[in-house]
Amino acid sequence: MMSGKTSTTPARPGTPPGEEVLLDVRGLCVDVDGARGPVRLVNDVSFTVRRGEAVALVGESGSGKTMTACAVMNLFPTPQLRLAGGEVWLEGRNLATLAPADMRKVRGARVGMVFQDPSSFLDPLMPVGRQIGQALRAHGRREGVEARVLELIELMELPQPAQTAAKYPHELSGGQRQRILIAAALAMEPALLIADEPTTALDVTVQADILRLLVRLRERLALGVLLITHDLGVVAQTCQRVNVMYAGELVESAEVGPLFAAPRHPYTQGLLRSVLGRNTRREALFSIPGGVPIAGQWPTGCRFHPRCPQAQAGRCDHEAPALQGEAGSASRCHFAAEPRILHTWDASQDPAHGVTA
Repeated sequence: MMSGKTSTTPARPGTPPGEEVLLDVRGLCVDVDGARGPVRLVNDVSFTVRRGEAVALVGESGSGKTMTACAVMNLFPTPQLRLAGGEVWLEGRNLATLAPADMRKVRGARVGMVFQDPSSFLDPLMPVGRQIGQALRAHGRREGVEARVLELIELMELPQPAQTAAKYPHELSGGQRQRILIAAALAMEPALLIADEPTTALDVTVQADILRLLVRLRERLALGVLLITHDLGVVAQTCQRVNVMYAGELVESAEVGPLFAAPRHPYTQGLLRSVLGRNTRREALFSIPGGVPIAGQWPTGCRFHPRCPQAQAGRCDHEAPALQGEAGSASRCHFAAEPRILHTWDASQDPAHGVTA
């Protein structure tokens, strides 16, 4: 990789004037090495996060959300995965061109990451205060570490900061451990926080507390937040804009209010219907039929067409739709502009599509 240099982030067409874009992801692609060559996991994904804004990446497991987050950090769980194309602009630098040593200086300092299972990322043999302090020492801070740790624990709204810092992970509840992870992620005052399913392992009441904490932190610290989730209910509580992913591609992007009011892609409509737990015509459980295809075995044409009751033979199964629309509001559907698309699942209640009667 070429060594990156600080520069001004090129302006994206359609960006509202006066709104600072913190993170600008353009044409992002992620590949994994397979037995027969590279397999594309994430294809041509583009989105922005403004300073002080929470933006969601939403979709079922296997949609490519976490791989997208890993690509932003250029930090993958195995060497078989790699950033295969695109640009990741953060504060005027294209992270995709940074040398590994330079990228390590960005992680933790300008970008923090919170994972979904704190038990997998906290050392059970080390007090949590020391673990928060490690994030500071890793970036060269030597003075005032203990004071900063206590400040962060208090910021997380945990009681008795000094006593909490001395505890081991097993002495804390699941919600408290998640707050410790958030504290470590924010130790160096990053501009961007990536939260990957941060409430999945928690019970409902604790989930709500963590979500409220993230909202308060975003507002207080002017954080940009990229929230990875499968739950549109979480998005409604925390985010201003949402990007829906399916089979490695973005299928819809919009502000939260308009997307919830009138989603333009059948997949988004199905996710919303599943959150509501019923369809609009009769009280009944609802789920989208089928499942996300295996990476590398994508259907031809529209990747959602095998599950979509609106699909038309000869077009949807042959022609891949482009992501079309105005800046900040787009849908990857051949029929996104047609009024009937708003009633996708109402119009198809037959058993062939797996909709519960």
